[in-house]
Amino acid sequence: MAIGFSKNKLLREREDSFLSLINENQEKLYRIAYSYVKNKDDALDIVQETVYKAYISYHKVKNIQYENTWLTRILINTCIDFIKKNQKVVAIDMKFIENTSHFNNDNFQQKVEVKEAIDKLNEKQKTVIILRFFEDMKLEEIAKILESPVSTIKSILYRALNEMNITLKE
Repeated sequence: MAIGFSKNKLLREREDSFLSLINENQEKLYRIAYSYVKNKDDALDIVQETVYKAYISYHKVKNIQYENTWLTRILINTCIDFIKKNQKVVAIDMKFIENTSHFNNDNFQQKVEVKEAIDKLNEKQKTVIILRFFEDMKLEEIAKILESPVSTIKSILYRALNEMNITLKE
């Protein structure tokens, strides 16, 4: 399905490829954005901005096998930019609270403590934790997204888990 701006066959194929990429990844993009901002509306805004930025620069993608990595990188950068613009304002979606109200108090308290521990990490540590444990990505995939060696990602993950462990014990 073409967006309709292009009559050129090659451009239409790229638009179709872009739409397929977005359709295949829309839920993942939302989950990652939500894990950063913890607000439905903000997460949707971030996904929308990410899709716009990706569409504008989609012609720069040379190798299709890395387009998922490229798209995730754009999303993470957009999330970090959003957080920097809205620092110290943490909105919690009321649906999050309502959806978690059926948990028993211990389970709910543990989830809140883990989320708070993640929020105390620096942006790179938070990104590695979210991609590894919430998106179930392999360390090699995370390394490609963050453009760092796998050994560096392992170190960041180890330090983040240590910091979270220290935070959770307090």
